[in-house]
Amino acid sequence: MMLNVIITGSTGMVGKAALLECLESEHVHSVLLINRTPINISHPKIKEIIHHDFQDFSSIKNELKGYNACFLCMGVSSVGMSEEAFYNLTYTPTVSLATLVAEQNPDVVFTYVSGQGTDSTEKGRIMWARVKGKTENALLKLPSRGAYMFRANAILPEKRIKSKTKLYNLLYILLRPFFPLMRKSKNITTTTILGKAMINAALHGYFSNYLENNNINELGNN
Repeated sequence: MMLNVIITGSTGMVGKAALLECLESEHVHSVLLINRTPINISHPKIKEIIHHDFQDFSSIKNELKGYNACFLCMGVSSVGMSEEAFYNLTYTPTVSLATLVAEQNPDVVFTYVSGQGTDSTEKGRIMWARVKGKTENALLKLPSRGAYMFRANAILPEKRIKSKTKLYNLLYILLRPFFPLMRKSKNITTTTILGKAMINAALHGYFSNYLENNNINELGNN
């Protein structure tokens, strides 16, 4: 099988990880990037759409047809944010786009990067976990060939990838000497493994719809 992949969030750490692995993979034929700002990477596989209204993707609906994988990697930190604002930047754009993609491509596989501790009940005390849980639940209800929730925790950046979160980059600098040891832990993953795991989920599926770091490592190392 050859994959034609839609990626959101490719200007961020996780989305760029997915993009780089897609560009290197012999199983990926093409990649559609949907971004607010240009990523400034040129490659024969890449087509990029600059779209500013992430609440409504209807204007690009016709350009979403012909894809059998969709990697939903856009996200923001919830720190200092109200639940309404976080909902509008997390649930609304993710589900709005995925709904259109599913309508156009019944054969699509979704991967969504949420986070460890995401609340599937949507009723817990932690705001971000409720919102991401609601997002996961909505994606799992869409008609598709499969939907996999990547509940990643600690992710070590590789291939010169950087996070948009300043604190994450500071921790990266402080912990870098310990990376060789950290990579041996099944509960820590890397951007490379994460990207490969998304591709493998789209190609082969997985026994569970929910993947923690140890599952991501298993799938990404196959």
